[in-house]
Amino acid sequence: MIKRNLALTGALLLGVSLSASQGFAQVAPTTPPDPPKFDAQGEPVFVNRSDIYDYRALPSYSEPAFVKAFVDAGKLPPVAERLPKEPLVFKTANQPDGTGVYGDVMRHVIGGRPEGWNFWAGQSYGWGGIDIGLVECLTRTGPLFQVNPADLQPMPNLAKAWEWSEDGKTLTVHLIEGAKWSDGAPFNTADIEFYWNDIVQDPEVTPLMAASADTYANGTLAIVDDYTFTLTFDTAFPESVLYNMAYGNFCPGPSHILKPLHPKHGGESYEAFQKAIPSDYMNFPVMGGWVVVEHRPDDIVVLRRNPYYWKVDEAGNQLPYLDEMQYRLSTWADRDVQAVAGTGDFSNLEQAENYVEALKKAADPASPAKLAFGPRTIGYSLYPNLSGNGWGEPDANQQAIRELNRNVEFRKAISHALDRQRLGESLVKGPFTTIYPGGLYAGTSFYDKDSTVYYPFDVATAKAHFEKAGLTDTDGNGFVNAPGGADLNIALLTNSDYQTDKNLAEGVIAMLGDAGVKVTLNALSGKDFDNARDSGKFDWVVIRNGTELITVVQNTTALAPLGPTTDVNHRANGAGELDLLPHEQQLVDTIKAFIATRDAAERVALMKTYQKVATENLDSIGLTAYPGALIINKRFANIPAGAPIFMYNWAEDNIIRERVFVPEDKQIDAELHPDTLPGAPGDKGPVTVQ
Repeated sequence: MIKRNLALTGALLLGVSLSASQGFAQVAPTTPPDPPKFDAQGEPVFVNRSDIYDYRALPSYSEPAFVKAFVDAGKLPPVAERLPKEPLVFKTANQPDGTGVYGDVMRHVIGGRPEGWNFWAGQSYGWGGIDIGLVECLTRTGPLFQVNPADLQPMPNLAKAWEWSEDGKTLTVHLIEGAKWSDGAPFNTADIEFYWNDIVQDPEVTPLMAASADTYANGTLAIVDDYTFTLTFDTAFPESVLYNMAYGNFCPGPSHILKPLHPKHGGESYEAFQKAIPSDYMNFPVMGGWVVVEHRPDDIVVLRRNPYYWKVDEAGNQLPYLDEMQYRLSTWADRDVQAVAGTGDFSNLEQAENYVEALKKAADPASPAKLAFGPRTIGYSLYPNLSGNGWGEPDANQQAIRELNRNVEFRKAISHALDRQRLGESLVKGPFTTIYPGGLYAGTSFYDKDSTVYYPFDVATAKAHFEKAGLTDTDGNGFVNAPGGADLNIALLTNSDYQTDKNLAEGVIAMLGDAGVKVTLNALSGKDFDNARDSGKFDWVVIRNGTELITVVQNTTALAPLGPTTDVNHRANGAGELDLLPHEQQLVDTIKAFIATRDAAERVALMKTYQKVATENLDSIGLTAYPGALIINKRFANIPAGAPIFMYNWAEDNIIRERVFVPEDKQIDAELHPDTLPGAPGDKGPVTVQ
């Protein structure tokens, strides 16, 4: 009786009696409003994949004059010997400004810092496109934004071709023949075997993008020859594996460098392996277009052209056209400022707070930069930790919060407490942001509005759902109490490196406070944030969503907890156990069926089911979505129309930087290491021909 009276007193102090809160007309779930019209969005020119590039031998090949000087001095083999048997050839008709010329530099500004160059043991390169310039993967997805829907499949890359067996359970992959690492060592299935056995399959190693056996549908690898391997699966045609072979995942490292450092092959320890290639290690071998030759901490990272790069244009010019890449180490906000000012060359304008000022400056005819908006594929969600199994080693209070998170009435209350229109406008006013309830983004291929359930903003309805979840204000201080009597206090994890993330998290905290729930900000930066998120040490986390909610066909396994580590907010405990909620099991079953079928109509129907289950049960709680804009200096050519800053991949991949060039009359004298090439692995910096 005492507890009942306390609860009643608390409810009265909140201005809503228990009976009234349970009986008044609550706001019902509905479908989300349509996004506002935004005329500034660019449109791609759609083509088929084969219109962009193919693989073939050409009659002759060319290279920059300064690289030819290395050949003439006997310090480098002739260009034809450095290229593969059949290079990847970009087609002139798909290059917006045609065949390019050599020279110049692209000056990036980034907020990250490189930890080291062992991407395969989890070291970050500092983001901002450094990794995309260094690491190449078996398939490629960035350019798919311009591919006709009827031809939508991953593009070949290091894997030039593949085919399925008749029963769909064996995938045979053919690598490009004769390609070389940037130090001249051969690239072949030895690199594939090391990546598979000693990175993906080794539980003691976690690559940067956390690729695991689940990422590749638990396939079994078999090496056929130097340039062929197979993957065998239990299910037929798991085509998502091909998308998962793109950026961030099946991107092999140089086994001739990494394998001797691995503990299974003579290395000292797993910790030593993880730290074996520090950020001051120069000339680390890559398959990308450029190689790191200089790193000044908190100042700059400089990359020079890879003389063994395996791509050319139709005129036979070995790519890339640009000789140097620079990454000034500053802040993410400064990246936008410098790109607009012309002291930087490139930015993914994704911090919505900077949009209005950037638009004003870019509108000036004298501005050195152009700005192009893409689709609304930047979206943020609040992810409640749905694991009740001990993932993240929660204490008693944290475990109690997780049990609340697993209560759908609690999740409905969170959604009703959020004024998403105001959240978006807190970032930028105008026709940029749209209400995002969660699930697949509006305007994307598999989105279906009628299958999308939206719990709109209404504080009274939020409070009623909190009561249904067993939460009342028992001490009358305006905040609901936990079962033990103290105020419920939820820790909200966010990434302090990004102002947008912090602004949204702070908005969530204020709005939940208005609904009577105390939330405390836990803002961490860089690797500390990554570690907390990936180890489950959070009650709630606000993060930017991945590609799976845009494309569906890429990173599909991240759409549900299919395996122990595939889901953001529900992973297995130390014993490998998942304790799926009923709606999560529905999502798992739906995604498994989606992966298993090749029937287009069935896939559409399955994603309608997915959208309904995910949004009705608030598997994640959407916040806002908005378009990004590409800022690039006007001197650069071959920038494809309608390139999004983030869709299948980031803009650094979408614009195909290896074929971007600067006309001779617009080139600037900004290279820090002109007429140099990367030195030997581990040597200090680049080398000259003398």
